[in-house]
Amino acid sequence: MPHWRGGGVVFAPKPRDYSYKLNKKVKRLAIKSALSSKVQNKEFIVVDEIKLENYRTKSIVAMLNALGADRKVLIVTPLIDNFVIKSANNIPGVETVVADSINVYDILNCDKLIIAKEAVTKITEMYS
Repeated sequence: MPHWRGGGVVFAPKPRDYSYKLNKKVKRLAIKSALSSKVQNKEFIVVDEIKLENYRTKSIVAMLNALGADRKVLIVTPLIDNFVIKSANNIPGVETVVADSINVYDILNCDKLIIAKEAVTKITEMYS
């Protein structure tokens, strides 16, 4: 009863926040296990570098066809590369992400994970 000592709030805030905080160690372990599951299932492809000279969707499609990635693909770059991001943006099922902002949902949601060598070193530095 709100009128008793220690009781509830009369008009409680309506847009309630149901979010919760996850520990850093738990996040780190989840990303490690998601990446290791991709490696075990042979859905993890490491490329020397992912670089484009101009905005060309055809070059991204050619790269994906050469690597055998035909469905949902996650492309991980070491730095923000607008040529790669905007070229892959037009292809359905292809997502791009920078190595610093990779998350578990993106890793598990894709069928193939294409990652640059520099991005692998960045991720191992961050999560090991």
